[in-house]
Amino acid sequence: MRLGEIAVTRGVKVAIIMGSASDKAVAEKTQRLLDHLGIPYEVKILSAHRTPAKLDSYLSQSKAEIFIGIAGLSAHLPGYIASRTKKPVIGVPVAVKLKGLDALLSTMQMPRGVPVATVGVDNGENAAQLAARILGLNDNALRVKLDKQSHS
Repeated sequence: MRLGEIAVTRGVKVAIIMGSASDKAVAEKTQRLLDHLGIPYEVKILSAHRTPAKLDSYLSQSKAEIFIGIAGLSAHLPGYIASRTKKPVIGVPVAVKLKGLDALLSTMQMPRGVPVATVGVDNGENAAQLAARILGLNDNALRVKLDKQSHS
């Protein structure tokens, strides 16, 4: 790998992409549930505004099956990701200002043909849960884990 390239991990099922390091607390909620379910993931900080070329490069190389975009304020990250892939994208709006309403609306009000599944403000757990359910469509062992989790 050359300097400045983004490492892409093999075997990753979910890519968690934060718009900035300030989104780390929300990402950690997502990571905890993915860890609990044994779902391989990787975490990146890539901005649709500040590093769009790096984000594009990562998206074109990633083998992840699902992307989770975590961002606050104008929250363009999940929509940007969805505009560049046909894989499922889950948006997690982050409460920075306006109690997260600005980020929520930016994440969920996408134009036709650019879908972003949006969970509640700061709700990284639901993003992981939705990713797990999507992956579980083709993974019986994961479906069993999810079923046990819902009964505990």
